[in-house]
Amino acid sequence: MAESKVTGIIKSLNALEDDLDSLNSKVSDMKKQLVVKAQTEIDVLLEKTREMATKEAEIIINASKEKATAESAKITQEGESKLSEIQSSIDANFDKAVKDVVSTVLKA
Repeated sequence: MAESKVTGIIKSLNALEDDLDSLNSKVSDMKKQLVVKAQTEIDVLLEKTREMATKEAEIIINASKEKATAESAKITQEGESKLSEIQSSIDANFDKAVKDVVSTVLKA
């Protein structure tokens, strides 16, 4: 009778050991699944971050481009204004310059 109790205990311990092995295997599989899920989430978040950074960079570039275009237009306008002033000055003093040249040539 004692032997059958010991045999029963051994069988129970073997069954418990099998259950532990099964649980360890399931835990290992769950760890692998978690690692895969975490990596997938990392990839998704990385892609979203890249998209956000690209959009933000485009906004900054467009704003800089608009500012540069406006500044360029202002510089062009100022240059045209200065050119107009110079042309007006040349036109206003042209007759005097011709007289001075003719006078200098005739004196020589």
